[in-house]
Amino acid sequence: MKKILVTGCNGQLGRAVNKEYEKDDVTLINTDVAELDITDIKAVMDFVNDNKPDVIINCAAHTNVNLCESQWDLAYKINAIGPRNLSIAATSVGAKMIHVSTDYVFDGSATEPYDEFSPVAPLGAYGKTKLEGENFVKQFADKFFIVRTAWLYGDGKNFVKTMINIGKEKGEVGVVADQVGSPTSAKELAKAIHVLEPTDNYGVFHGTCEGYCSWADFAEKIFEYAGMDVKVNRLTTEEYPTPAKRPAYSVLNNYMLTLTTDFKFAEWEDALKEYFDEMN
Repeated sequence: MKKILVTGCNGQLGRAVNKEYEKDDVTLINTDVAELDITDIKAVMDFVNDNKPDVIINCAAHTNVNLCESQWDLAYKINAIGPRNLSIAATSVGAKMIHVSTDYVFDGSATEPYDEFSPVAPLGAYGKTKLEGENFVKQFADKFFIVRTAWLYGDGKNFVKTMINIGKEKGEVGVVADQVGSPTSAKELAKAIHVLEPTDNYGVFHGTCEGYCSWADFAEKIFEYAGMDVKVNRLTTEEYPTPAKRPAYSVLNNYMLTLTTDFKFAEWEDALKEYFDEMN
């Protein structure tokens, strides 16, 4: 029976991957930081050699974009050293390595969606450390899939739930309207991983829901689907300063997925509607 090691199993994507594979005849070896510290090369090598997975799906990451700015070393360990260690271990047992990356490897200066061959130029610590993780995977994993995603939400702490909580509490929210991307459900991303995983279709892929919007548009759609009457005050990035610089435009083109598979992500509004239907 195929064995799949999932790191970051308690996060939004880790949970979605578990749900996606629940009907498959596979053994999922679920780990989070309590079971496996991916930043410790010896721990990773020992764990992988003991369990001999056929596939490693790395869902672990330091994803707090603002905190990464003040926690560079920790972000680098989790986002770069972790994938490096997992890649070295994957190669040692002949396992496939699936690593999830981010739209924040781009600087946001584009005017049309970034494909997998667009030049990278991350603005902040989160994007820089995630890009280093990608580079380590390419360097050390024999068989790898790198899947860049964006604006992820699922079962866990996320923008959707934050908006609902603030909306209930205050009746209005201030949200930036000049940063554009593609909200992506963890469920859709897990489906894409499931499609790629059994194949030899290795390389870098973009994996986001179809279409795009601003954070303010996203918030308005959340309140519409939640049936909440909440005012969204549309702000500029300058009016909402944060420790981390974010790309103004980080729409991804799922070019390689479209060319090499039959899989197509759902439109972002449809995926969000499904998320609310399942939550209710």
